[in-house]
Amino acid sequence: MKQSELARAMLAAVRESLGDDWKDAKDWATPEIQRMARVLVDIGKLVTQEKITPAEAKVLLRIHRNTMQTIMLTVKGLGLLATENAVNAAIDAIRDVVNGAVGFRLV
Repeated sequence: MKQSELARAMLAAVRESLGDDWKDAKDWATPEIQRMARVLVDIGKLVTQEKITPAEAKVLLRIHRNTMQTIMLTVKGLGLLATENAVNAAIDAIRDVVNGAVGFRLV
């Protein structure tokens, strides 16, 4: 699992999901998506090193996913539904790669 590949896939999915709103959201969304990619890689490493359990990994992911959604909600004009759809699109874009890397259904 490479952070850059995860970030690229999530950014493309969020850009498509937000459509015309991307121009307003990109300054907030881009660093947050890059952070999420880094978190996913870190969680993957911790799981494979058996430093955290799958249940703990899911909790960590939920915390960071909520943070990403909350930060994106600060974008003026971007509503809850659009933000939720964008976050879901980002996660959907990397689901198979992440789940395959950790060996269980994390996302």
